[in-house]
Order: sequence, then structure tokens, then C-alpha cells
Amino acid sequence: MSNRALLEVIALDAEDAVAAQAGGADRLELVTDMAADGLTPPVETFAAIRAAVDIPLRVMLRAADGFAAGDVSALVRSAEALRAEGAEEFVLGFLDETGGPDMAAVRALASALSGCRWTFHRAIDRAASRDALRKELSGVPGLDTYLTAGSALGVDDGLPVLLAEAARRDEPGYEPRILVGGGLRLSHLPVLRAAGIDAVHIGGASRPGGWGSPVSAGAVAEWRAALDA
Repeated sequence: MSNRALLEVIALDAEDAVAAQAGGADRLELVTDMAADGLTPPVETFAAIRAAVDIPLRVMLRAADGFAAGDVSALVRSAEALRAEGAEEFVLGFLDETGGPDMAAVRALASALSGCRWTFHRAIDRAASRDALRKELSGVPGLDTYLTAGSALGVDDGLPVLLAEAARRDEPGYEPRILVGGGLRLSHLPVLRAAGIDAVHIGGASRPGGWGSPVSAGAVAEWRAALDA
């Protein structure tokens, strides 16, 4: 069995997607509006990207900046429209006013996704208790990944948390894969890989010219090579 680490890259359009795949990305996270940290893309954007590449796509389900779910019915409709277009994997995550997981919103979307695999995104880094959140979400259908920096401040601050959580991977609530993203640098990779963390997520790091520039296949290839080293 291959022990290749997973490299997920944020794509905003088909041009990004093609470059990311050419550079060695294993999966894409599809979003729009990075000024709001990534919202649900139009169905038409998903369809164009799906036609352009053949690697897995995880589509963001998020209607507004922040971690409140907002109009859950609208999110469910978006999920249903994306699924009808062929989407099979998703990204979501919502907190309630106490800083715990918004279980009503999460369960409503998980039901609409009918077992599709999905990532709980960096809302975990803003949770009142990471441990409590993981345990409340344990067993929700389809949840197989947490996208996290270990801290709302990024990987530099959250690295000890990431390593501690990786060591608990056999405990209830800790079985989902840790996908590290948020202030991630190439220099973090050796210690993450040594801890058994085998999945990373990059956004700005794949765009040397900043968020206004497209994904660079060369930048993605640099991350691919570092992960494979």
C-alpha cells in the first residue's frame, strides 16, 4: 500500500485546478470569495473544474464569513444542487453561540449529503473545546477529516496541539484524518510527517503572487517534492 501523503490545494476556478493537478495535488478544495475565507462556489464553477481535472474535489458549504451556519435550508439546497451536478465530497463546519459544534446544522447537512465524505474545516480552531467538539461529532456520517492548524493563530502556534492530537488517533473522536492547513510552511513538514500526519492543505502557498494570482504548478510541485522526500 502506498504511504504517499495527501496534498490538498485550494482552487477557485478551472485554471487553478489544472495547475494544481499538474503540480502533483491529490485533491482540491473548491471555494469562492477568499476575502471571506472561502464560500460555496457556484454549481457552474464546480462543473467546469470537474470537467478540467480528474482528481477528487471537496466543495465548500459555507454561505458567509465566520463560523455561524446562517440559513441552513439554503446550505442544504446548495448541497443538493452540487450533488445533482456530481459532487461527491464536501467541506463544512459550524459553531454555535457557546463555541461548540452547531449539531443541528451539521446533522442537517450530513443528512443531505447521504454518506458523502466531508471535512470539518478550521472552525475547530475556534471551538471552546477541541476535545468536546471531536467527541460530539464522533459518528456523524461521512466525517473523515479535520482541517486544522491546531490554533486560530496558525500552525506555528498550534503545532504542539497537532502533535498531541495525532498521538490520540485511536481514541473515540480522534479517528478522522488530520489535514494540516493555516499558516503552514515547508519547514513544518518534517515534524508533522514524523508524528504520522499524512495530509496537508495549502492555499496562499500555491500562489507566489498572492491571492489575486492563479495557482502555480511549480509552487505545488515544490510541496509535492517536500512531502515525498
